Amino acid sequence: MKKTLLSTLVLSSLSFFSLQLSAEDLQAVYQLATQKDPVVQRAAASRDAATARIDVSRSRLLPSVNFGADVTRSSRDNLRFSGNNTVGAGIQARQSLFDWSNWQGLSRAEKVALQSQTVYNAEVQALIVRVTSAYFDVLRARDNLTFVEAEKRSVERQLEQTKQRFAVGLTAITDVHEAQAQFDSVVARGISSENALENAREALREITGQYHAEIAQLNTDKFSASRPSPEMVSEWMSIAEQNNLTLQAQRIALDVSSLDIELAKAGHLPTLDATANLGVSKTSGFDRADSSSVGINLSVPIYAGGGIEAGVRVAQANYVEVSQALEQSHRSVVRQVRSSFNNVNSQMSVIRALEQAVISAQSALQATEAGFEVGTRTIVDVLLSTRNLFDAQRNLAGARYDYILAQLQLKQAAGNLTEQDLLAINAALTN
Repeated sequence: MKKTLLSTLVLSSLSFFSLQLSAEDLQAVYQLATQKDPVVQRAAASRDAATARIDVSRSRLLPSVNFGADVTRSSRDNLRFSGNNTVGAGIQARQSLFDWSNWQGLSRAEKVALQSQTVYNAEVQALIVRVTSAYFDVLRARDNLTFVEAEKRSVERQLEQTKQRFAVGLTAITDVHEAQAQFDSVVARGISSENALENAREALREITGQYHAEIAQLNTDKFSASRPSPEMVSEWMSIAEQNNLTLQAQRIALDVSSLDIELAKAGHLPTLDATANLGVSKTSGFDRADSSSVGINLSVPIYAGGGIEAGVRVAQANYVEVSQALEQSHRSVVRQVRSSFNNVNSQMSVIRALEQAVISAQSALQATEAGFEVGTRTIVDVLLSTRNLFDAQRNLAGARYDYILAQLQLKQAAGNLTEQDLLAINAALTN
């Protein structure tokens, strides 16, 4: 009977929030985040800017045409009357025939645009993890509050029973004090849990820009933990080597640094431009004069004060810096893949152990309460068993969230995390 009553307390608390019709699910929160998250929006703007720079670089390879006009008034003071107006206009065209830096600049702009797109894709993947983590932090905090409130009602009931037993001489005053102290402690933890829940909601608001009062909770009936597929960490490493977006972006950055070296060396090369001019001028008192010219301009750098050589050394040093950043990223990805893989398997075992721990804690509490009724166990034993049960339930709920996050982090490290993975999690939620 006591076990049934305790289970009712927990289940009624857990179902309170699920009855809210306005609860948002993970998919809705994520869709809002894709539109409102500043990190992703900044990456999108950077990508768009890099794409636009391709046209800027390409324009240096295309002809340029300029139009000019002028009006001049001239006079001489030593003449009785001398003054005339000159009106002129002209069109100038220039086409680069050879400028290696322009071609290298275009290649560089295309690489930077590709890198920016890759960084954006990485931020989208990271957003899936960030949103899910923040969402689960709210659920975790809400579960903690729910368990604390259920524990509070249970301890309050035990406190009242202890007071009644003391009133008829069946227990000592110390038992009343023990129960009261435990009740006060639970009240304090309840206050902290309420604050933690609000803080978790604010962390989610930071991503979406919107306050989420009620969100859908994890349906434990639909939840199941399974090993990663593929099951070998070496296979995950092979996938990450090819698909990890951070590695891809760093490899492109290394290509950009290589092009920077070529750009610096291009300062030694000549440039060749074709020019054409067409002009007309009219001076008062004279006939109109037309002019035209076509030419080729060759510029050969001879000495620039050592600036070109210094620029090459700078670019070469930057290349070494970026190559080391790539190595660091590679080592970091190796760690992330292995850690996430281990975390998934570890959390599977933790969940199974905690499921058994909850069953054992329920049985232990039932036995302890029965012993307390016949005088073989103290109220301290009952309170401890009660606390152990709620701790086990809280830890089990947290382990489920940790398992799901570890799965996402593993796929993110491997580079194959998509919105479909988030939708699969969303399917396991319930209002």
